[in-house]
Amino acid sequence: MKSERVKVLHPLLGRPMIFFAADLSLKIGAEKTVLVVGHQAEEVQKALAGKPVEFALQKAQMGTGHAVQQAMPHLQESRGAVLVLCGDVPMLRPETLHDLIRHHDETSAAVTLLTTHLPSPAGYGRIVRSHSGNILKIVEEKDATEQQKAIREINTGIYCFDAGFLRTSIASLTNRNVQHEYYLTDLIEIAQYEHKQVSGLTCPDPDEVMGINSRDQMAEAEAILRKRINLRHMRDGVTLLDPSRTYIGMNVAIGPDTTLYPGCYLEGKTRIGSGCVIGPNTRIVNCEIGNQVEIRGFCFLTGSRVWDRAVLGPFSHLRPGTEIHEAAHIGNFVEVKNSVIGAGSKVNHLSYIGDTEMGEGVNIGAGTITCNYDGIHKHKTVIGNQVFVGSDTQFVAPVRIGDRSMIGAGSTITRDVPEDALGLSRVEQKNVEQGAKKLFDRLRNKKK
Repeated sequence: MKSERVKVLHPLLGRPMIFFAADLSLKIGAEKTVLVVGHQAEEVQKALAGKPVEFALQKAQMGTGHAVQQAMPHLQESRGAVLVLCGDVPMLRPETLHDLIRHHDETSAAVTLLTTHLPSPAGYGRIVRSHSGNILKIVEEKDATEQQKAIREINTGIYCFDAGFLRTSIASLTNRNVQHEYYLTDLIEIAQYEHKQVSGLTCPDPDEVMGINSRDQMAEAEAILRKRINLRHMRDGVTLLDPSRTYIGMNVAIGPDTTLYPGCYLEGKTRIGSGCVIGPNTRIVNCEIGNQVEIRGFCFLTGSRVWDRAVLGPFSHLRPGTEIHEAAHIGNFVEVKNSVIGAGSKVNHLSYIGDTEMGEGVNIGAGTITCNYDGIHKHKTVIGNQVFVGSDTQFVAPVRIGDRSMIGAGSTITRDVPEDALGLSRVEQKNVEQGAKKLFDRLRNKKK
């Protein structure tokens, strides 16, 4: 990966790669999940904090068999099947593992391998089978004959073991090989020597068992995972105008009859209702969006809630703690932070609303700013119902604006405004006859 970060902590769909293997174990109902960690072990453990996962430390990386040996103290009481998964294979499906376990049980095998077929298997261990189809051995590329190199069935590194066989045989592994490592694949020969059944199940989709060892493979894996997610949402009634340019996180929920334009990024625990339209090049992170909401293009929302029939954008920015109530409008180049915008209220142009509680039916003119920060503390602005605010107004918080009041354009409001009052703070206009001509004449003379 050419990175200081351990491979399994590189993000896919916004989550560390190791999350996929850990979640897969939980999804299939494993009684116990043991994660073998080595390099940057503490960082990996922090990434999985809160998940029901046990950790085994592999201080020295001495092969796959050695890694499983470190996990065995956690599995002394285990019965039935033990699955061995890879932390860098994030696209494996629960259905495939259920099939693997079922095949393992039906064949009464000591070990069952998950295999797949590749059109170009160079670099992978080949599966050598007998004429009857039984697995005889796995031959690594460097040890394979020309005839064996022509085999397209390869070992994925995913196994299902009988727990008893694994416990008694894992200690028999040796490192008498060129790499001086303990290979998990040697357990196949041990099983055959003991006349135990070795079985194999072929995964029909090679992409599903693809390991990640480079940035380009990581990008390829993310594209495949996104395609799966997009397909699921489309089958659930969501319209994606260009699925190849739509990015939906794993934990995002979207209601039917919602339309997503190209360039949408929906992330985190975002929830979007039904009948919404999300415009192009919009990013929504950890937000709750109601029904029949229109979000026009080029908006950025994070940590906010938008109620039914609200309209946002284009170029709106909602920051954490914001609530946009029913049928409210937030327009172009408007930023709202930690504020409540009441039902039917409109902030349509070029405004900043921060730390504000705004009532219903309010109209905010273009260029309005709530001055909420004095350099040390944040202060709150409270605007009542049915208030009309003229353009280019500044509210210097803390300040309260009463119901049905009006603020004249160009005002700087530093004191509370009562209900039904007109708030103004303007310098009286003065027109100087011939003043412009005299000023320009003087400036021209200076230039000479």
